[in-house]
Amino acid sequence: MLRRRGWSHQVPARRAVERDEAAVAGWVKEVWPHLEPSRRRSGPGSSSRTRQDSR
Repeated sequence: MLRRRGWSHQVPARRAVERDEAAVAGWVKEVWPHLEPSRRRSGPGSSSRTRQDSR
């Protein structure tokens, strides 16, 4: 859809000089798992947005 409008996704040309790779890796390992929403177990449900599953 972006290309059809003449746009492109933005990608940084280079990384910041101040970036601390060790700190980023530690954050991803320690903090990120707690921020991710828990995955819902698949089960019976309804595809309707207005009606909930009738059990």
